[in-house]
Amino acid sequence: MKRCSWVNLDNPLYVAYHDKEWGRAVHDDHVLFELLCLETYQSGLSWETVLNKRQEFRQVFHHYNIEKVAAMSDADLEIILQNPRVIRHRLKLFSTRQNARSIILIQKEFGSFDRYIWSFVDNKVQVNSVNNYNDVPASTTLSERLSKDLKKRGFKFVGPTCLYSFIQAAGMVNDHENICDFK
Repeated sequence: MKRCSWVNLDNPLYVAYHDKEWGRAVHDDHVLFELLCLETYQSGLSWETVLNKRQEFRQVFHHYNIEKVAAMSDADLEIILQNPRVIRHRLKLFSTRQNARSIILIQKEFGSFDRYIWSFVDNKVQVNSVNNYNDVPASTTLSERLSKDLKKRGFKFVGPTCLYSFIQAAGMVNDHENICDFK
């Protein structure tokens, strides 16, 4: 079976993420929220680090239940900051709550976070021809537009590079390499 060249075949979490999640269209608000959060945590770190801590993040953030995360107190977040099994970055952890609150406002305006996010690609997956993953840009005009709009809506840690990784993960764009059996 052929996979994208970036997959660490020695890490089963990485392989499973590539094979079962990355680049598959996601339309569930809670899953979209989780993917967005994971991408914000990754800023400045390896994706493998985030994947290895994913289960603990799910535990401490109520399996990314948007309403429960939005209702978390500063004290709740301070407790998470003491947990060595998560990425203990104050701004990233506090942005999780802020982004949940911003998603709730989007849900009220658009009916769902899914409807809002997918409107940026006209509800269609954009399939890119990728011969070598190293040639994929870190950001695009799409991720720049989305970043700008999310920031206006109060989101944190949502720069264009983070958001391009998010739209890849959520399957809004398919950047699997052309030789990949999961394209």
